Amino acid sequence: MIPHGTKIKVFAGNSNIPLAQQIASSLGVELGRATVSKFSDGEISVSIGETVRGTDVFVVQSTCSPVNDHFMELLIMIDAFRRASAGRITAVIPYFGYARQDRKAKARDPISAKLCANLLQSAGADRVLTMDLHATQIQGFFDIPVDNLLGTSVLMPYFADKYGLHNNNFVVVAPDLGSVGRARKFTERLDLPLAIIDKRRQRANVSEVMNIIGDVSGKKVLLVDDMIDTAGTLCNAAAALVNIGGATEVYACATHGVLSGPAIDRLENSVIKEIYLLDTVPLTPEKQIGKIKVLSVASMFTEAIKRIYEEISVSDLFA
Repeated sequence: MIPHGTKIKVFAGNSNIPLAQQIASSLGVELGRATVSKFSDGEISVSIGETVRGTDVFVVQSTCSPVNDHFMELLIMIDAFRRASAGRITAVIPYFGYARQDRKAKARDPISAKLCANLLQSAGADRVLTMDLHATQIQGFFDIPVDNLLGTSVLMPYFADKYGLHNNNFVVVAPDLGSVGRARKFTERLDLPLAIIDKRRQRANVSEVMNIIGDVSGKKVLLVDDMIDTAGTLCNAAAALVNIGGATEVYACATHGVLSGPAIDRLENSVIKEIYLLDTVPLTPEKQIGKIKVLSVASMFTEAIKRIYEEISVSDLFA
């Protein structure tokens, strides 16, 4: 329990209430009373059931599917707290939607991640606490403090406990060039070799594996990524590692299990033996398949919130 805890309050939108409850419980406070619903025409309705005047408010809300509903819930809750004279408002966004729209890939593209940053600030957020932004430079889209926690800080200890350090049977694999930095953290912490999948994307959500950089023959491999969306990249990479690279077993881990469209069918029918995800995005019952194991990020967010509230360094959590 944190000291002087009567001045901290944790609220939740509808996207990830179980995670918010775990965080509040770990902080030793009750989850704040708030009702987030819809009017008959679909507009978001927010009602805060207790005073927040002068308090340090943390709003836990992943902007996952349905993305627009959950994002609007977050904006309206922040606005409500600001108008109710909250002392400081921190948007705790375990999964930050729209993060993949961080640049202009072609002419006349929007930069939606920047728009979302502007909207959060305009609503009244004083800081943002999130995990594994798809592109770390999104932190620069904000003019308020942003703490971007690392999912590998949860995944690496779990993997080390289960399979051990310096395991000569394992190779860490980055499924694309964008995941190399994340995969390298695994290799450094677990003292494992690194391999990279070189692929060429034909169109949105469709990828073709072209080459494997590194030796995975006769090895078990661990694919490391920040998110699994439609699972096309991951499943193609897994198949290539077995069929082309000669890997014996394939495991995968990611921070965010978005799992949209055909993802579950693809994972079920893939050569991947086990998939480790974090609970930044809650899994609906139909997505809770035997291959998937979910690890909790509640303790990490709890520690970050404590440090923010007590005005001490958060940087140790990024190590």
